[in-house]
Amino acid sequence: MTQFSKIVLETQETKEESAASGLTKVADGVFHTKIIFVGAYFVDTPDGCVLIDTGLPLSGGKIRRAAENHYGANSKPSAIILTHGHFDHAGAALALAEQWNIHIYAHRLEMPYLTGKSDYPPQDPTMGGAIAQMARFFPRGGYDFGSRVHQIPESGRIAEMPGWKILHTPGHTAGHISLWRESDKTLLAGDALATMNLDSWTSQITEKREFCNPPAPFTTDWQSARRSVELLADLEPNQVGAGHGQPMTGADTARRLKEFACNFAPPRKGRYVNNPAIADESGVIAVPRRFATTSKLSLALLSS
Repeated sequence: MTQFSKIVLETQETKEESAASGLTKVADGVFHTKIIFVGAYFVDTPDGCVLIDTGLPLSGGKIRRAAENHYGANSKPSAIILTHGHFDHAGAALALAEQWNIHIYAHRLEMPYLTGKSDYPPQDPTMGGAIAQMARFFPRGGYDFGSRVHQIPESGRIAEMPGWKILHTPGHTAGHISLWRESDKTLLAGDALATMNLDSWTSQITEKREFCNPPAPFTTDWQSARRSVELLADLEPNQVGAGHGQPMTGADTARRLKEFACNFAPPRKGRYVNNPAIADESGVIAVPRRFATTSKLSLALLSS
């Protein structure tokens, strides 16, 4: 058998295995599954695997089946890591963590939204586009995962996921994180960016692969979002998995991400475009008024 034939056969076997399990391979030991319009990821570890994000509420069944089909009956991850706590990333987290009896990990600035202390800032549908229109119907409430949720250490590393570095990439939310494996330059970016144009109705169907802004209606600090994209672009990843869109791979991935970072631009209008929401370890402190302008910063206490 020629080397080319071996590559073709291995590629076909990978596709067949992925189709059977509901997972698609992103990199060695990294697998993506799509849950309606959002992605979750399984990452192989010496002790089994770790689950990155959990999709929408009631998506736990699909994720459990994917884990068992891919890793074997009664298989379970050793931990869940949340890139952030929005409903489409943390929706099934508590149900899965309780069934599997495992920890959920999140950044310290995300903890208020996962321990019942705060809701997220209001979504902003005013900038227009497909995702903005849909966001009018999305919840923004936080969760209370109780003792199941644990803070990611300041070192950015957890024992359940050796070889990976957890990076603080705020902007979409205050405590948003991305995950980086230096050994093969694999990046799991969550909603720090998207790999499809969420503002386009056509892209909602075609999922054309391209680096695009994070989900705009829920991004509450655009200056931080820009800096986070620049940080990720400087890593020069070989493959990128995001929360929305199909994973980006190939020889030009790093170049395309660098070009996106250089040309990064927030929406032309919107509640948070010029003034961010203010948050700390207690949750949201203040948000700009709905029609804040560049010339005047008007912060409104949530109680007003």
